[in-house]
Amino acid sequence: MTSTEGKTTSWTPQLWGILVVLGGALCLDALDVSMVGVALPSIRSALGLSTASLQWIVSGYVLGYGGLLLLGGRAADLLGRRRMFLIALAVFAVVSLAGGLVSSAALLIGARFIKGVAAAFIAPASMSLLTTTFPEGPMRNRAFSVYTVFGASGFSLGLVLSGLLTEVGWRWTLLVPAPAALVVLIAALLLIPRGEQASRSGRRFDLPGAVAVTGAMLLLVYTVVEAQQAGWGSAQTIGSFAGVAVLLAVFGVIESRSSDPLVPFAIFRSAALRRANVGAVTLFGTYVSFQFLITQYLQTLAHWSALSTALAFLPAGVVVAVLSLRMGGLIGRFGPVRLAAVAFVCLVIAYVVFLRAGVAPDYPAVMLPAVILIGLAFGLGFSSLSVAATAGVPDSEQGLAASLFQTSFQVGGAIVLAVVTAVVDAGGASKVISPSATLTAYRPALVLITVVAAIGMLVALSGLRRRAAVPVADSVLEIDAEPATADAVRAEENAAA
Repeated sequence: MTSTEGKTTSWTPQLWGILVVLGGALCLDALDVSMVGVALPSIRSALGLSTASLQWIVSGYVLGYGGLLLLGGRAADLLGRRRMFLIALAVFAVVSLAGGLVSSAALLIGARFIKGVAAAFIAPASMSLLTTTFPEGPMRNRAFSVYTVFGASGFSLGLVLSGLLTEVGWRWTLLVPAPAALVVLIAALLLIPRGEQASRSGRRFDLPGAVAVTGAMLLLVYTVVEAQQAGWGSAQTIGSFAGVAVLLAVFGVIESRSSDPLVPFAIFRSAALRRANVGAVTLFGTYVSFQFLITQYLQTLAHWSALSTALAFLPAGVVVAVLSLRMGGLIGRFGPVRLAAVAFVCLVIAYVVFLRAGVAPDYPAVMLPAVILIGLAFGLGFSSLSVAATAGVPDSEQGLAASLFQTSFQVGGAIVLAVVTAVVDAGGASKVISPSATLTAYRPALVLITVVAAIGMLVALSGLRRRAAVPVADSVLEIDAEPATADAVRAEENAAA
């Protein structure tokens, strides 16, 4: 086994073991998201939830996840990636068990939030362990492609399991992640080496910044969700939005004055990182909202079973799993910028296709093409955005880069879902009885999802234009055979300026 600057440059059984464990953590997250999504109608009936309350089953997890990701990333950098990975996995397992046993909506949402907090420490630790173990270039590209396969497999497995388990009882969909997390935890203890040292040299947590930005994100989504009942022009809504603005301003002041900020704003000088994070918001935000709506559409409007609904989404997971096996070679040949652009074109076309849906679902002509296109979008988009978001970042900041990317995914999902839910409630979907009227109430939300995806597409396409204008700068971000360096990224920033 050879080494360059402390990193291996050839595949070994130890590297494969580490990659399997890290992929297992991503699989666990995908498993949880897909299982809960299909079970939502059953949870709604059992607990008597409204549409606005039901979305908090999803948003509670996503907000805990997204709200603490930046702190989780810094914790991985300062306290040790392996240590934070193991502790957070243990918490995830315990809270998964508790969430499946509670009997009230408030306790379930609370458990989902805490579970999301645990995931906020797992995700950046996992992703930064990957990026610090595998050097930039072909090895990291291949590692990310295998990593994505685990996520797709977890999503697909979660769909099938959720359909089967929901028929038995919706609580099982919340309980299954507990033993799965325990298996990953045991494997991590055995396979991830202890050699890493925590970086304590004068660095500290930016707790005031973490509190300010977490409070801002929580208040923002709460305001959007509650605005439908309180009124968009009400004093409560306007005051809440003002509170969000104040918290974000406070966060900005804290970061600018901190000697060790939670988020050094200089990192956003990278155009590739900005595009990757906008892409993460729009990719995951539109998908989680689409799944929320279509699950309601199929089970409530068309009276499909939970298993049939799960199988309807399954082709997307299969496409992602198959495509991910080739992503290392595709990224090396075409670069993440081109692949991200193609991914968003597929995503927009998928949502446009589904706008043709009628009261009676036409699976072969409408749903299946849309689901396959969504699979292509995720298969191409996740790996390429992940590579672009972490390219050229020093090892000491990989936790930060990973947490920024994951934050965009999770907070984007929460905010877009909250807005989509507000649009559905405004259309009266929870009050009408006629199937055609219900579908009419859904359509504005589907149009909104399509528009958000189109914004992501335009941002991704702007990367192609920038590449043509500044070929030297973007050559760094194409992730060819030679690894990018921090100096190369700084050269890119100067060229862009």
